[in-house]
Amino acid sequence: MNYQNSLAFALEQDALDPLRNFRSRFLIPQHRGADAVYLCGNSLGLQPASAGKYIADQLSTWQNLAVEGWFQGDDPWLAYHQQLTPSIARIVGAQENEVTVMNSLTVNLHLLMVSFYKPNSNRFKIIMEGGAFPSDQYAMESQVRFHGCDPKEAIVEIFPREGELTLRTEDILQTIYEHADELALVMFAGINYYTGQLFDMKAIAAAAHKAGAYAGFDLAHAAGNVSLRLHDWGADFACWCSYKYMNSGPGGISGVFVHEKHFDNPELDRFAGWWGYRSDKRFLMAPGFDAAKGADGWQVSTSPILLLTLFKASMAIFDEAGGIGVLHEKSVALTGYMEFLINELNTAQGEEVFKIITPADPQKRGCQLSVVCKRNAKAIFQSLADNGVIGDWREPDVIRLSPVPLYNTFQDVYKAVQQMAAAIKQ
Repeated sequence: MNYQNSLAFALEQDALDPLRNFRSRFLIPQHRGADAVYLCGNSLGLQPASAGKYIADQLSTWQNLAVEGWFQGDDPWLAYHQQLTPSIARIVGAQENEVTVMNSLTVNLHLLMVSFYKPNSNRFKIIMEGGAFPSDQYAMESQVRFHGCDPKEAIVEIFPREGELTLRTEDILQTIYEHADELALVMFAGINYYTGQLFDMKAIAAAAHKAGAYAGFDLAHAAGNVSLRLHDWGADFACWCSYKYMNSGPGGISGVFVHEKHFDNPELDRFAGWWGYRSDKRFLMAPGFDAAKGADGWQVSTSPILLLTLFKASMAIFDEAGGIGVLHEKSVALTGYMEFLINELNTAQGEEVFKIITPADPQKRGCQLSVVCKRNAKAIFQSLADNGVIGDWREPDVIRLSPVPLYNTFQDVYKAVQQMAAAIKQ
């Protein structure tokens, strides 16, 4: 696309946008009586306008049917979570029986580690990206300690080369090769939360398997953002949250993927609960755990219906919009426009005031641009917030901005960069 640095161009692109009507399906925060420029979907997605009705319907079921709501009504709660699996399977590129919706992200990561991190005297190492989201770091450290290993010996972190900001795929694969004999697990993010780099999950999974290790992924910043093919890539497991790009509300429900090749493996341990028991015999209350077939067998606790309901409201919009492929096409255009405008701003200033550390290749990123602000960083971020541009701050000097295709516009992007230019002058 031949971008232009003008409001007229932004408005023209918005008028041509086939997804333009979906913005009205979300509730936009207000600033001084007008829509704010909300570019923080990488942290918390906006509320679907339909969410209130979805919740009200389930509250009505609870009021009118009480416990019978598990079995009666338009959406019986007993199998409610299964209404979401077709949408989720499409988003992460899985078969429907390979995904389920449950718990929260780090809880799910720990539950999956029970099955897929089985260290012994020969294989005990975990490879992960350096600077992973802290919750992943803490999870790996605590899992390693739980098994009696020293995190300093067991956890191998891969950092960018000196003078570089993101990881090279060849360095990831080389590190896997170098530790192959001692490697138990490769545990990577799909997208690094700080830089916005999208990793080559297919290549990472293949290298892990060649080394005799499992491959797992935290898709917190990838699910609902970029196209995924977990089944085809051969990932062993994955988990994600849904409150970022999938708009399920603060602390919203999480989900998991387990590749079908593991369904009948008796050597995989798991922490069991009643909700993971095979559904056709669950109410016999028999002793001895008999897991449900597929990813449902990793469930532990009763489904939280109200959290699922919020997620269902958002998934209905995803499905109506045509799926992640259509959304990603607009995402590439929006993010590319933001990159273009920031580069134009730097050129006008005669210096690189805003350094984009997210990869320039659209195939190596999603919606997010992480921008190092080289001058008065915190003051500029505050100026953006004061003028209705809502982004995300990461110490010491990074502003994360994420134009989300379901509700952001080219005009949003144009206004945001205009405010960045104004903030420099203050």
